[in-house]
This record gives sequence, structure tokens and C-alpha cells, in this order.
Amino acid sequence: MSVALGKVNSSVVFRLGVLGAMATDLFAARIKAHELKPKHVGLMVVLDAGRASSQLEIAGVMGVAPSLVVALADHLDKLGAIQRVRDPADRRRQVLKLTEHGRELLAACGELAQSADAELAADLTVTERAVLAGLLDRLAARQGLPTEATDHS
Repeated sequence: MSVALGKVNSSVVFRLGVLGAMATDLFAARIKAHELKPKHVGLMVVLDAGRASSQLEIAGVMGVAPSLVVALADHLDKLGAIQRVRDPADRRRQVLKLTEHGRELLAACGELAQSADAELAADLTVTERAVLAGLLDRLAARQGLPTEATDHS
């Protein structure tokens, strides 16, 4: 193995990226029956956590283009998972709200995520899973992302 390849293969960023892509595919396969993709679920998570409500705010929190949030919201609206409501303080602004159906979908996705976790981490002990969760929380917190410790929903 070349030195350059060894540096790439041992890089945390590279390995997390590859594993992240595999984990995303695993989760996407599980939620497909609900006509959802991981970014749809991400938008619902943002709404459920109360971190943002306008499409522009959501784009900022998710780190995606506002046009993508519009497309995601259109699909979720069609499914009855969210609704668009005019902001009474600023009639030009629309806010997104999770519907009861959206909460049910999000709960179902949570269960599917847990089963994907179990499959992905099948070779880890309970202790190793707890250590991994703690380390991922620290990395997420440093990036300003919500963590298991800060998620009280």
C-alpha cells in the first residue's frame, strides 16, 4: 500500500465519509417505503426540534440550498407531513409546521434508524456502542449539531 493511500485510508474524515455514505444508503432503503429520503427526515427533525421554521432558516440549519428545502417541503406537504402557514408577524414569510402525520412518520423513521444502527454496529459490544455514541456526540457538538445529550424530544 502506498503512503498516500495509507494516509487517506487512516483519515477519520475519509472513513467517516465512507461509512456515512453506507449508513445513509442503509437508512434510505428502510425509509423508502414511506416515500422519504434522509433529507426529508432531516427537515422533519429540524422542525420537531424547533430549531427553525422558515424555509430559509431551515436551509441554514441543514446546510443546504434554500431551493432544496423548497423541494423537500413540497414533497412533505404532498405527503401531509408538514403544512405551510403564513407568519402572522410577517405575512410575506411562510413557516413550516410538522403535522400529526409528520410526527407519526418521524417516529416510524426513528424506529427504522434504530434498526439500521443495530445492523451497522452489529459487531460492536454494548460498551463499544456507548463509546462510539459518546465520541460522535462530541464531534457533532463541536460542529454545532444537535447531540443525543441535547436532544430531549
